[in-house]
Amino acid sequence: MKTSTRQNTAVALAGIAVIGGLAGCSSAGADAEGTGSTSGSGSTSASTPAAGATSESSSGAAGSGADASALKDGTYTEDGSYNSPGGEESITVKLTLAGGVVEDLDVTSNATNPNSKKYQGEFVDGINDIVVGKSIDDLNVSKVAGSSLTSGGFNDAIDKIIADAS
Repeated sequence: MKTSTRQNTAVALAGIAVIGGLAGCSSAGADAEGTGSTSGSGSTSASTPAAGATSESSSGAAGSGADASALKDGTYTEDGSYNSPGGEESITVKLTLAGGVVEDLDVTSNATNPNSKKYQGEFVDGINDIVVGKSIDDLNVSKVAGSSLTSGGFNDAIDKIIADAS
């Protein structure tokens, strides 16, 4: 009887663990559902906000510590890279800076992995509402529309743009 009780308890605990794991996956999937778009050339540009777009702010632009008012106005383009489960990926960020404020933004997906293409597309669709009109010093994007890894590449590109504009 003790063996039967132990087996039943083990099965019940395993079932609870599986349900808990699936519940965590379903909320991440709901944020990322169906918001990506791509053009025929394989690049994606930011145009419409995606549901679930979030960001975090800090006192430095992605850790750079540059003073936005000291940055030169202009349009800057840089690639940012990050590691995904499918390997290294990159994203191209083109932004116009005026008085330390992001006036215009165009983000292009350079993903090669199908899963990365999906998440970069969702990121691109939601990033404008988070970034345009904000001081570059306040940018530290953490997650957009279910895409958290792409933000690492975006922040990498922002750091390079700040260095270019200094």
